[in-house]
Order: sequence, then structure tokens, then C-alpha cells
Amino acid sequence: MEKDLFLIIEEKLPELSKGHKLIAGYILSQYDKAAFMTAQKLGKTVGVSESTVVRFASELGFDGYPSLQKKLQELMRNKLTAVQRIEVTNEQMMNSDDVLGRVMGQDIERIRATLNENSNEDFNRAVDMITASNTIYIMGTRSSASIASFLSYYLSLIFPHVKLVPSITTSELFEKIMRIDSKDVMIGISFPRYSNQTVKALKYAKSNGAKVISITDSETSPLANYSDALLLARSDMASFVDSLVAPLSLVNALIVAISIKNIDLVTQTFEKLDKVWEDFDVYAKTEGSENV
Repeated sequence: MEKDLFLIIEEKLPELSKGHKLIAGYILSQYDKAAFMTAQKLGKTVGVSESTVVRFASELGFDGYPSLQKKLQELMRNKLTAVQRIEVTNEQMMNSDDVLGRVMGQDIERIRATLNENSNEDFNRAVDMITASNTIYIMGTRSSASIASFLSYYLSLIFPHVKLVPSITTSELFEKIMRIDSKDVMIGISFPRYSNQTVKALKYAKSNGAKVISITDSETSPLANYSDALLLARSDMASFVDSLVAPLSLVNALIVAISIKNIDLVTQTFEKLDKVWEDFDVYAKTEGSENV
């Protein structure tokens, strides 16, 4: 579906049955809660049957309630405030005495979903674009800055020209990337709520002929509009904390694939690094390592 879900509901509202109007009204006013309700719970909340909720999903053009719920979750991620995110998580976790197990279990599911939703074609294209580029620009702000920094660290050990674009004012941002051209690649990383700075950086890179790789959560992400390779990772909220487990796993896979494709260069680089690390006593020795 190309239209915004809320717009679809508003357009159909006048012709809906009484029960369907109750569901529609609740979704429009309480989308943050409705997105995580089962069909049974949503029906109970508004005073209709579970089957009425399922028929409502079909009325909107979905093949079932899970498809409607997934679409609603995708659309609402970028709308929630930090306080709303905390409220949603508290409601999900309030009856659980095993927060550790619930959160880690959800992260496992996010990795599975990330694996299923990604395109090998886009992934391999991203590897080729990074390998063939002159300069690699990496952009990620707010919580995504940690992933950008991690990716930059490892790519800098493989390639000589890697630039981590810092989170700065908009004018300074364009000063940092003003020389990007068709020989370069820009890697943008952002998840809901999406960073305007990252979107602007990708748009500028694309206009200058550079290749663009986006690491984000959905094909509806604003980063997708400028992408030559789109890599998707689930980052569903955990309270006000963004879950970065699946994005980091995806970045790990990207680094490994790049190192395999450039194995000779990587081997030479790490032979030099091992000597530097040893000569300058970079790493602390563990017990018994002195005799190794």
C-alpha cells in the first residue's frame, strides 16, 4: 500500500460500519497502543469481536490483521515521543518477571526478521560499491552514531580513505562532505525517529553522483529515496532505548564480506598492525601470555 495508513482509514471512515468505525477511531487516536495489540485485545478494548477486527483489516485491503498490524507498527515508529515509547514498553513488560529474557528474546527475533527481509543482491552491491570507491563517507547521528563509529573503525583498518562524518551543524556538515563525487560512496545509518541531517547528507551525496548505501529499518524510510543499495535491519524500540542488536549484526556481516573480498589487502594490513601493536605494547598481557 502506497498511501499512509491513517489517510486510508480517514478516507474510508464515512462508509464503514459502526463496529469498524470504533476500531478506526481507536487506531487514529491511540495508534501507539493499537500497534501492539492482538486482534482479540483490540476488539475487546473497543467493544467488538475479534472477527470484526479481522474483517476491518480486509476492508482496508490487507490480507489479514497481522499485515495491518505490521503496517501500523512501521508507520508509528517515527511518530512516538520518548515518553510514549516508555509507556508502550511498560505496558508490554508490566506482567513479565523476566525482563532480561523478554528483551533478549525480542532481539533474537529482530535478527531473524533482519535476515529474512534483506536482499542478497543489495547486500552484495553494497560490498562492491564500498570496495570500488575512492573515499568512503559514513554518516550516523544520535544512537546511530555508535554504529557509524564501529563501521568506520573497521573499514579504516582495511581502506586508507574513510571519513566518519560527525554530528555537527548543517552548514559544517556540508563543508565536511562538499568534495564527495561519483568515485565515492556515502553510507547513511538512521532509524526512527529518522535524522534530518542524515537524510540531507544522502540527498547531497546522490546529487553529486556518489553511490549511496542506506542502513535503515524499512523501505518507507526517507533514506530509501536516495539509496543505490538498501540494507534493512529491525530496530524496534525497547523503552526509550533503540535496539541496535540487529543493525550491528548486519554491519558485522558487511565488514566480514568486505574483508573476504579484499583478503590480500586485509592480511597485509593486519600483519603490519600486529607488529605495531606488539612494538608499542598496545594490548595488556593476560596471565600466562608472556610465555607465548
